[in-house]
Amino acid sequence: MDAASHEAWPVQRLARVSHVSAAHFARAFKDAFGVPPHRYLLTRRIERAAALLRDTDLPILDIALQAGWNSLGTFGRTFRDVTGESPRELRAREQAAPHALDRVPGCFLSAAARPDLTIAVSEKRRRDAGDTLAAPNNKETP
Repeated sequence: MDAASHEAWPVQRLARVSHVSAAHFARAFKDAFGVPPHRYLLTRRIERAAALLRDTDLPILDIALQAGWNSLGTFGRTFRDVTGESPRELRAREQAAPHALDRVPGCFLSAAARPDLTIAVSEKRRRDAGDTLAAPNNKETP
């Protein structure tokens, strides 16, 4: 998944390659990595897009397509939801700041810039919007 994060990686495909059921694969993956496979892949796509925004002058549409999105709108909305800024804002900020990171290994830079996706993007949107969903009936019993 890391080497080809731009590809579609449905759980069924990963489970088939691993010779286990989809449900078992999803549970084992979350146990191993702390996040579901979809969220892990989303993190890698955001990392790739951020690196391309920072290090190249490619158009944002090309970056979105290279990072695995099929829609510029979905890419922009998801990128903002995860990072807190639009792709254009990140590019401007990163390119304006002088960097002395040439001597820092890339794996450290990736880890430091890794988005924190401990909750689903849709849940993050609801929280950021201040929209709280009623919890299931958690009535206290006397």
